[in-house]
Amino acid sequence: QVQMVESGGGSVQTGGSLRLSCAASGFTYSNPYSHYYMGWLRQAPGDEREGGAAISPGSTWTKYADSVKGRFTIARSNDKNSVYLQMDSLKLEDTAMYYCAAGPSPLLQPTAYKIWGQGPQVTVSS
Repeated sequence: QVQMVESGGGSVQTGGSLRLSCAASGFTYSNPYSHYYMGWLRQAPGDEREGGAAISPGSTWTKYADSVKGRFTIARSNDKNSVYLQMDSLKLEDTAMYYCAAGPSPLLQPTAYKIWGQGPQVTVSS
């Protein structure tokens, strides 16, 4: 069974940085991690889940939501079955639960992702 386990969430002041990590397990030779697009999505209280960043299987393509572009950087390691999100210049509105997810398509929409982690909380305060 495939599992995605995130780490690195927490509390930070505005302008600060956090790095989220997500380690995937349970992928197989016939269903390898390296075949999946990976994304970081987030959901703030009272809001719908939204895509933040996505990366292609070979790391040759990335896409960011306008709200995080220039501040967040997504990266992955297929050797470690992991994906990362470096978050800089954090704003109050970045407060949310953050989820890593795997899917077959180069999209940011949450509906494009099939396998989800549980999500660490990120809280940005002034």
